[in-house]
Amino acid sequence: MNRFAAHLHSEKLELRRASLDTLQLNLGRKCNQACRHCHVDAAPWRTEMMSAETATRITSWIREHRPPIIDITGGAPELNPNFRTFVELAAELNLRCIDRNNLTILHEPDFEDLSNFLAAHRVEIIASLPCYLEKNVNQQRGNGVFAKSISALRKLNSVGYGSTLPLNLVYNPLGPQLPPSQSELEAEYKEALARDHGIVFNHLLTITNQPIARFAEDLRETGRFADYLDLLVSNFNPTTIPALMCRSTLSVGYNGEIYDCDFNQMLGMQMHDSKPLYLWDVTPQQLQGIEILTADHCFACTAGCGSSCGGALAA
Repeated sequence: MNRFAAHLHSEKLELRRASLDTLQLNLGRKCNQACRHCHVDAAPWRTEMMSAETATRITSWIREHRPPIIDITGGAPELNPNFRTFVELAAELNLRCIDRNNLTILHEPDFEDLSNFLAAHRVEIIASLPCYLEKNVNQQRGNGVFAKSISALRKLNSVGYGSTLPLNLVYNPLGPQLPPSQSELEAEYKEALARDHGIVFNHLLTITNQPIARFAEDLRETGRFADYLDLLVSNFNPTTIPALMCRSTLSVGYNGEIYDCDFNQMLGMQMHDSKPLYLWDVTPQQLQGIEILTADHCFACTAGCGSSCGGALAA
């Protein structure tokens, strides 16, 4: 029994899958950025991408089972040529579609029309902006990223995002600490971005940094990995368990393999049933009630107010 499972046991809790709400598709590891906190370890030099054949098999599954939400991520998912196919499919089937957008992709060659495409298909944008201060953003994401992000947000505002179309921003801490209050930080973001840049958005989502991949490497290099894990463990909050995203989200890798969450995917914790499972091997009904695979990194989602792809889980 791993340490996280032991905590669940001590609280007389168990973690099993509920009904499927969100199909999260990771289209690959290629990205136009290489952020220090990235749990995907995405970068411009990565070559792993979902193939057209895999995308076709996934679109067939979506047509048959119609999950309410299609959540598209990467890397920068827009770099995959199948990205627009999934967006158009979601619009055709009247499914809610989310694009996890890094903002700077809007400034890349051949993506000048991306904001109009997303708006035309009423895609919800969840965009990463780890701070409203230029110095902090550039420190985490690279020089010049803040200016490009602000320009991209203005472009999104100009086509209706933040007013008639949903635009949510994502905050994650610069280092090994828990996020502050989501509601209080959202108010700070809204005031600062409106005052300094004339930008509006709908909600802020706070996400705890996962002690995996590039962020874990940074923690180990600076001798802070054990302390950070102790911080997460000591702030374990059992009230977050019912709302954990792994209960209602199914994470799909770029080869079609399935995981309980995006973080499990990055650790290679593929779902099994006597053999490794792929999306086309299962139905939503077969997944319901299955025990969720856990490890130490799960403490990041249950620490303090909790954390998920949808932000904080508790007040």
